[in-house]
Amino acid sequence: SLYADILLKIQSHYVHSPDWQDLVRRGILNLDVALTESVFLNHHFQQVDLVAIDRFRRSLRELYRIHPANDYRRASEVANLIAETAKRDLGLNHSTVMAEFTSGAAGGLDTYSAYLTGHQLSEVQSQIEGNFVGLGVELKTEEHRLHIVNVIPGGPAAEGGVRGGQTILAVDGQAVAQISPDAAADMLKGEEGSSVTLTLGNPNGQAQQVRLVRKRVDVPSVVDVSILDQENGIGYLRVTSFQKTTTRDIDNALWDLHRQGMRSLIFDVRGNPGGLLTASVEIADKFISTGTIVSTRGRSSAEDYDYRAHSVGTWRVPLIVLIDGDSASASEIFAGAIRDHQRGQVIGQRSYGKGSVQGIFPMDRYQVGVRLTTAKFYSPSGQPISDRGVTPTIAVPVQQLTAKPNDAGQLVAATTHDAVLRTGLQVARDQLSRR
Repeated sequence: SLYADILLKIQSHYVHSPDWQDLVRRGILNLDVALTESVFLNHHFQQVDLVAIDRFRRSLRELYRIHPANDYRRASEVANLIAETAKRDLGLNHSTVMAEFTSGAAGGLDTYSAYLTGHQLSEVQSQIEGNFVGLGVELKTEEHRLHIVNVIPGGPAAEGGVRGGQTILAVDGQAVAQISPDAAADMLKGEEGSSVTLTLGNPNGQAQQVRLVRKRVDVPSVVDVSILDQENGIGYLRVTSFQKTTTRDIDNALWDLHRQGMRSLIFDVRGNPGGLLTASVEIADKFISTGTIVSTRGRSSAEDYDYRAHSVGTWRVPLIVLIDGDSASASEIFAGAIRDHQRGQVIGQRSYGKGSVQGIFPMDRYQVGVRLTTAKFYSPSGQPISDRGVTPTIAVPVQQLTAKPNDAGQLVAATTHDAVLRTGLQVARDQLSRR
């Protein structure tokens, strides 16, 4: 069964020795909660017998007590026993019960491990590849409103004149205030080639209507590439995520800045939630000539690896890395390597502290998947990142920034009001003046 196969993945790959009894307990808890929810009951029962359901829920506790699970095989046997009991006592489908156990098994391991439906698996794979089918907008929900934060260049929204700072008032004629922002956001999704009509509110109070056709959108992971200080040749780029295309995009950005006379580089990973470990290693390798970039350690020896730098192709340009509390995972690998090798200054606030590696395991037979934490990672100096984060070499307090749309419809904050970037520019100028 799917449940047994997922337990086997956990047994083989999870970073810690699993507590099988706890995984069974979480599956039972999932099922127990589901049996109290009217949506679940109405979907799975033609006639709800609350007395029989209550009796079965009490029997769950006894089944858990008398059938301990000390390995993944026994955990699978207990779950199947409970599914058979639910079928006999309630007429509940075996697959329905096992779905609750499956979700509880993966989701109960840690914050980042999870069972992935087919749609969720597809979305994760799209993030890794750096593209997706949609409209090309970044959204933020706020009470009963759905705000457009950024518009991806080249996407349907950008081509249709949609801009950051606008608010989605209605989707295909259904008002966001009446169906909830989350439901409206789901309505924006659809098959490639399908269309959707948006009613947009502008900051000036006027409304407009646009019809957009969904298509595959390439998500840039390297943005805002520019020379911020022409006189001193201080380049700037921002990495929004580490995906398959990021290494190529960084190469293009570096050579573009080099041709413009770059003498120093500010590398911004603020707000970057991470992505591919290999991408962050490849990019750190561009600035570090020798030594360890990051080390991973897992329960399985296959997860133990020291990623090392290579001298070929190293950029010697003075480097400044900007981080904040939302810089996580792969961002922390990059910032930690730069800091520990004293390759550049790290400026901003302590990073998030997500020092673990997740593997995506498609279950092709079932058209679903599971995301499991497989290892912890450590900076070149051997420091764990989990729950600690990367400490900047120059700390700048957190500040709230106001932003406005640029010509591409993206919300950007003015440099003059960005204390972290302003500090980075000053440090870069000081470094250049001493050379």
